Amino acid sequence: MGKVKVLITNKQTEVKIPVGIRLLIRKCCHAALAYEGFKDDAEVSVMLVNNEEIHRLNLEYRKMDRPTDVLSFPLGSDGKYEQNPDTKAYMLGDIVISLETALRQSQIYGHSLEREVGFLTVHSMLHLLGYDHEESSLKELQMREKEEAILTQLGISRDQTFVISEHSHPEDE
Repeated sequence: MGKVKVLITNKQTEVKIPVGIRLLIRKCCHAALAYEGFKDDAEVSVMLVNNEEIHRLNLEYRKMDRPTDVLSFPLGSDGKYEQNPDTKAYMLGDIVISLETALRQSQIYGHSLEREVGFLTVHSMLHLLGYDHEESSLKELQMREKEEAILTQLGISRDQTFVISEHSHPEDE
């Protein structure tokens, strides 16, 4: 697999970002690309926002007047992506995660915020790679199976607990 640049921006103050969450997001992006056999250099942008901001984006881009957990903005289609003229990496798109909703959902489902953010990141990466669970129930099932397989590889499946590595680097925080 090529190099993967994941630009993470925090634009919210409502939820304290747990130690290791940026590293987890990067690992999830890498794992999704590896699982799908993406061989080239790639760039992905991930923005962490509050419910108010994701509500605004959901209304503007999807005409849905409510907050949601994650939004995906693919920059390619049919497996074709534009290349960054400077780096020659393929620009896959943008992921927007509401940490407020992720925290609430983690409490509802009885797992960690890390597990929820990992799931939302992998889910959104699959959207950036062209998967759409809204096409049919079969597509939804296929996407769920891929998500769980990727999360299991990362050690954050439904049945496993997320463990923060003691060797996380400060620049990843």
